[in-house]
Amino acid sequence: MKQLTAGIITHVDAGKTTLSEAMMYKSGNLRKLGRVDNGDAFLDSDNLEKKRGITIFSHEAKITTDNMEITLLDTPGHVDFGAQTENVLSVLDYAILVISASDRVTSYTRQLWRMLEKRNIPVFIFVNKMDMAGINKEEVLADIQKNLNQNCVDFEDSDFLENVAASDEQLLEKYLDKDSLDDINVQNAIKNRKVFPVYFGSALKLDGVRKFLAGIDKWGQESKFKADFSARVFKITHDKKGERLTWLRILGGNLKAKSELLPEEKINQIRTYNGESYEVVQEASSGEIVAVTGITSSYPGQGIGINDLTETQLKPVLTYKVIPENDDLHSCLTALKKLNDEDPLLNVTWNKELEEIQVELMGEMQLEILKQLLLERFNLEVEFNQGSVLYKETITKPIEAVGHFEPLRHYSEVHFLMEPNDGLTFASNCSLEVLDKNYQHQIMTALKSKTHLGVLAGFPIDNIKITLIGGRASNVHTVGGDFREATSRGVRQGLMELNAQNAIEILEPWYDFRLEIPTNEVGRAMTDIQKMAGQFDTPEDYGTSSVITGKAPVSEMRDYASQVRSYTHGEGSLECIFAGYRKCHNSDEVIAARDYDPMSDIDNTPNSVFCSHGAGHTVVWDKVPEYAQYPYQFPLK
Repeated sequence: MKQLTAGIITHVDAGKTTLSEAMMYKSGNLRKLGRVDNGDAFLDSDNLEKKRGITIFSHEAKITTDNMEITLLDTPGHVDFGAQTENVLSVLDYAILVISASDRVTSYTRQLWRMLEKRNIPVFIFVNKMDMAGINKEEVLADIQKNLNQNCVDFEDSDFLENVAASDEQLLEKYLDKDSLDDINVQNAIKNRKVFPVYFGSALKLDGVRKFLAGIDKWGQESKFKADFSARVFKITHDKKGERLTWLRILGGNLKAKSELLPEEKINQIRTYNGESYEVVQEASSGEIVAVTGITSSYPGQGIGINDLTETQLKPVLTYKVIPENDDLHSCLTALKKLNDEDPLLNVTWNKELEEIQVELMGEMQLEILKQLLLERFNLEVEFNQGSVLYKETITKPIEAVGHFEPLRHYSEVHFLMEPNDGLTFASNCSLEVLDKNYQHQIMTALKSKTHLGVLAGFPIDNIKITLIGGRASNVHTVGGDFREATSRGVRQGLMELNAQNAIEILEPWYDFRLEIPTNEVGRAMTDIQKMAGQFDTPEDYGTSSVITGKAPVSEMRDYASQVRSYTHGEGSLECIFAGYRKCHNSDEVIAARDYDPMSDIDNTPNSVFCSHGAGHTVVWDKVPEYAQYPYQFPLK
């Protein structure tokens, strides 16, 4: 029997869970057809999902036909929970992308498509809600081909093989040679993302679902796995008894209960899930999705026997202060740390200076769900202060940075090359003859484990490559923690050097937005967007309504949805998707509002400590080059 793992993804309200339900029902794996709006859908099993009528958490189900078994991973459709969707992508053979015929390709659909493209995941497309009035199949397909890929092919068309052949020169030669294509040719084209099959129907009315299942059955290919054990962790949850579950897909070899999955951590149970129910097994094979107990140090994206996945396209853009009822900060922090274990992007932190808990979130929907989770799972009532935007700092030119830590009976010095980059990355280009492996490991660990703050306004740094290029240790006096101190001071020293050269800038998050409004309000909308420092394309006119797409700073647009609802009397809608970080449009205002003094931040000092006459003394950052004991690798300017 063919074994496939498929993830079903979409923008909110496209009918993704309804399609999942219909696929299970039509394949005979579900006796009673549930409804999202009735709160009895098989996969939306959580109480919050039943109340909200949306998918909040990813879920697993089994679909078995005569020839195939699909492990189906249902994912959230709301952008605020997109991080869970992104984690699931790392373990898929295929993605099932659901598109609403009435909404067509939305901004979030395009972002999902970019994620699939980046992960090189083949895609089957199901266009849902074709039963709605005024839907034109050709127009919908043309929109998909325009906004996603020209090789999205209608596999319900009798001439679809001709269109498949047109996607590739070699396929076209084979097709012209015998006026047909072998099934394996089509399967390979789909698997290699040269062709994307498109099917049409109505999941609610069970129309087109059986044909869609048959298409996956015929054109899907099993993945091939290596003999050596490897796995990818894609989710952390806790069951109703509080047991921590590590969800992973086995990508090579077999996994046995009681075996050591991570250093000094053995598996207690291996579970295979179908909805909420599970079966405990003693062994699992390549390709299977399982949840294991007994592991405490796992995290989403972790690779076991393979590299971790570190880059994510969806990131929080807002930070909120948590205000627990009765000022029970300890209980609240404990509960939030547990939720942070499940979703690392929450980035729960305790600010000891302000004595407050802070969390990072995608948007208002996630905020509401977090409040309800704390109440239902931990019996904690909390409120959240209006959050601020998550700004970042970066550099615009390279610098050699130096940190030195030498109080009495301690010694360490590090030299880094800091360069502008895409993302925050760390590397080593230092000879083992200069610093041995153990010391380099300490330095790299210190770089990765600390949130390094900028010196303009104290925001986290980003878009910088920090490379270890040299340093010095003492066989007698270098002890644990010395290089952690030198590393932190070195990064800050480089930032202070660059700040003196006006080579640091503030970055702010921007949204991709799609604004649909009555046509008579287009003028006002364009004026609003210009005032928000946004950019937009020429509005698309659909008669009584118009659509404006573009980009704008999160800080300016975050509260605009309520304004749109107000001036359009509820007829307008705004969809915003995180589009990345750009140079801040009002840096001076942001810096002034923070009033940050880098020299007063004692936890992030740029100064170094040197030893003379038997005692340690502080050397201010700009004097450190004069005292450095390992030679500079690049000429000082």
